[in-house]
Amino acid sequence: MNEWLGNFWSGLTGDFFDIPDGSHVGQIVARMLVAAVLGGVLGYEREQKGKAAGMRTHILVALAAAFFIIPAQQAGLAGDALSRVIQGIAAGVGFLGAGAILKQSDQGLVIGLTTAASLYFTTAIGIAAGMGREVTAILGTVLALVVLRLVHHSGHGSDQSSRDQDAPMQPTEARRDDNKASRSDAA
Repeated sequence: MNEWLGNFWSGLTGDFFDIPDGSHVGQIVARMLVAAVLGGVLGYEREQKGKAAGMRTHILVALAAAFFIIPAQQAGLAGDALSRVIQGIAAGVGFLGAGAILKQSDQGLVIGLTTAASLYFTTAIGIAAGMGREVTAILGTVLALVVLRLVHHSGHGSDQSSRDQDAPMQPTEARRDDNKASRSDAA
């Protein structure tokens, strides 16, 4: 019976104490914190604009991406195997992004594209943080903030480039009609 209990305890500690030392714990905590903070930064920006996917959603997306990567690395996955994990994360978050995109069929409007893209990019930031590429994740977050905050202000006179990308888009037929009208006006 003592041998069985010893084996039981050995199996239990092997599963629950899978981190070999304190430096690995610090590494995991740092990566998860970086993912959470950077996801929160992008989520805060979306929340300030009144978008449905705000801080909590972006934090959870970044954490989930990092959390898929960290145990895979701990298990010794590298190269092709790790690439498949990343592909699975990217495909999975695509479904989440699709839920953020709404098509209002009665008006033919499409909204939520920028929020979906920010969720997708937040996933990439979480992956980078989870892989221990914190500087890359930080630079990506800064670039995403520049795009989210400044790009819509730098239009070249067209009303499409100067509006918020989450604003409703015209139906395709209406844009075609507008293009035909502007061509016939020019003629």
